Amino acid sequence: MNLRALVKKFIPTSLFSVIEPFGHLMEAVLVNAINGFPAKGVKVIGITGTNGKTSTCYLVHKMLHEAGYKVGLMTTVGYGVGDNIKPQIAHMTTVSVPLLMKRIKAMRSEGMEWLVLETTSHALAQNRVWGIPYSIAVMTNITHEHLDYHKTFERYRDAKRKLFKLTDRNHNGLRVGVVNAEDPSADLFISDIANPVTYGVEKGDIRAERINLSSDGVDYVIRSDEQDLHIHCNLPGSFNVYNSLAAVCVGKTLSLSKEQIEKGIAALKGVEGRMTTINEGQDFSVIVDFAHTPDSFEKLFRDIKPVVRGRLIVMFGSAGRRDEAKRAVQGRLAAKYADEVIVTEEDDRDVDGFKIMEQIAAGAQEEGKIIDHNLFLVHDRNEAIEFAIKRAKKDDTVLLLGKGHEKTIERADGEHPWNEIAAAKETLKQVIS
Repeated sequence: MNLRALVKKFIPTSLFSVIEPFGHLMEAVLVNAINGFPAKGVKVIGITGTNGKTSTCYLVHKMLHEAGYKVGLMTTVGYGVGDNIKPQIAHMTTVSVPLLMKRIKAMRSEGMEWLVLETTSHALAQNRVWGIPYSIAVMTNITHEHLDYHKTFERYRDAKRKLFKLTDRNHNGLRVGVVNAEDPSADLFISDIANPVTYGVEKGDIRAERINLSSDGVDYVIRSDEQDLHIHCNLPGSFNVYNSLAAVCVGKTLSLSKEQIEKGIAALKGVEGRMTTINEGQDFSVIVDFAHTPDSFEKLFRDIKPVVRGRLIVMFGSAGRRDEAKRAVQGRLAAKYADEVIVTEEDDRDVDGFKIMEQIAAGAQEEGKIIDHNLFLVHDRNEAIEFAIKRAKKDDTVLLLGKGHEKTIERADGEHPWNEIAAAKETLKQVIS
């Protein structure tokens, strides 16, 4: 039984909810001490934000690996050192303190010198990353998410700011903060660190110009007094201009050469469940993506709608025991851009899945364009995938959103094995056979 479990056993739940961050802090101090502070001496690059964290982590990791660094990776999707990346099964980005220390210790035994660590607002608010010597902090963007836990946007934003404050106090590293200059909260993050580097398209120290978006990825140029950088990122979508710019900033901070930055970013072929195209020979497109927030919906739909030749069919849900306010917003955004909307389960947990679907549908109906003949509620996710794909005709695009890489789906009776990509492939094989 871990420390938190022991504390919960002897302290009433109402009181534990008040001291919970300190319980995590006590656990972090003890587990670090017991394990000999395994992160000591490791140079850590922490990446936080609402969207884009995982893709940015993978871009930075691949760039450093290709440049010859012995670098580890811990993200929502996977963890490991170098090319040996294992899948992350649990629905948790920054894992519990004991598991975090265990993995860092194992990675150190493989010679890891650098670690790219996806760092969440929950982990920062709960002090679960105490003892991690961050050298570089990266902020991708801050938008509406996790208000079920943080209660207000300001508390959510300020939890993420802790990463920059931790980095600025760290005397074992570079103490650099990489900030999306176009985010409304940029100035606050910049003020939290002595050495900020900013990026963007319209403003920032490092800017993307001559941007070209395609189904194969993004291309752009970064002007430089020394030598222009020509960036190709294999991850499509305008949001990956920003994610790759953040990686470029890290590369420049570490004095990587033009060739190392360009080749390193281009070397990443894809991230599981992030704009993953499923092709089994059908004459329409099927894409699996992890998008599950209003901001990620808006950006994804805005990018993809202009290039869809047929109809846009969108399938998604919203998790139980999570921020309820976003459900209607997701519905409205899907209705704004899609020709057909299919609402399904995501991770209901112990919440009535039909109530969640109705909340999403109410938002969709508010948009006015989506009505009964193009709005469908199909609770079972397997059935919803089959329904969405069977609705598709030549040149249509089907978006399966919200689960991405995840290997389980959480229902009232617990976790069940899940693989969205495999489910889509299996349905496609049946449809075209």
